[in-house]
Amino acid sequence: MLNGAWSARLRELPWGVLAAVIALGGFGLVVLYSAAGGSLQPWALKQGIRFAVLLALMLGLSRVPVGVWLRWAYPLYAIVLLGLLGVDLLGAIGGGSRRWLDLKVIQLQPSEFMKLAIVLALARFYHFIPRQFAGRLAALWPPLVLIALPAALVMLQPDLGTALAIVFGGVMMMFLAGVSLWLFAGAGAAVAAALPVAWSLMHDYQKKRVLIFMDPASDPLGAGYHITQSKIAIGSGGLLGKGFLHGTQSHLDYLPELHTDFIFATMAEEWGLAGGLFVLAGFTVILAWAVRVALRAQAPFSRLAAMGLGVTLFFYLAINLMMVTGLAPVVGIPLPLVSFGGSAMMTVLILLGIVMSVARAGDAPLTR
Repeated sequence: MLNGAWSARLRELPWGVLAAVIALGGFGLVVLYSAAGGSLQPWALKQGIRFAVLLALMLGLSRVPVGVWLRWAYPLYAIVLLGLLGVDLLGAIGGGSRRWLDLKVIQLQPSEFMKLAIVLALARFYHFIPRQFAGRLAALWPPLVLIALPAALVMLQPDLGTALAIVFGGVMMMFLAGVSLWLFAGAGAAVAAALPVAWSLMHDYQKKRVLIFMDPASDPLGAGYHITQSKIAIGSGGLLGKGFLHGTQSHLDYLPELHTDFIFATMAEEWGLAGGLFVLAGFTVILAWAVRVALRAQAPFSRLAAMGLGVTLFFYLAINLMMVTGLAPVVGIPLPLVSFGGSAMMTVLILLGIVMSVARAGDAPLTR
């Protein structure tokens, strides 16, 4: 009987997705090992332990009934929002910004978890709102407040990239819930009109990132150094790369943040286009699965949560790849499952655990 129960649970797991997750995480460890000059320290060993523990957490979360996520969506949002307030008041400073809560045992970045909390909170909100009423004023201002509060707190840290990710995830949830495209067009026009004001409120380093994005060659040894060196590393990798442990841009310290934001450039130099396609193939498997889960779900919360979390993961991936190739300003968003970092990896694996929870529920109805 016990063996039969375990067998049923194993059959419920999306093994193709698990294989993609393990392949991407394992490939990330290989890249981190090479980035450290062929050493497990200081990144690969720590990341490997994190990955193993968080993978187990992901599988555990996949067993949580979807109704639990529905009931806890607002409390989780409130807890993470309090964490953001704690960061602004008491957070640890690093790299010129205040983004972490130092809990002695671990440093947590609450802004990472808000990317998930905003999706769950809005999925719960729209679960009880008929689709035809989603665009009415009474149904518009609560989601806007839910999005604006954490985005403003994250901007105070300051962390433009994460604030944009929160806003993007929230706006996409509103779109998926049925808010009219005309309202988005009007909001877009308002944002465009407010750009001069937004520019005046930006920090000098943020303005410089935007200007360098427009013309990296204007300051190749200063503000444009990151993008310039990233392009050199990616381009020099060619089709098959320079070979494992044979990267020059990374090993000679030309490439900044080679283990976090620019790890794709580190990888592409040694593994070339083939390595890049491997990464893209892995994420294609995961994202296509998330979309299938959302389309199969019948409950509004399940459908919106799965699709919203899939969109959040896509945002991570797209912005990081655009950033390292010079198609977007440098905003400090890591490559999911590959970049070094505890909070970012925890966020992605929790995300996948929640989608697995939705997938396990299938098309079953959902109540409060």
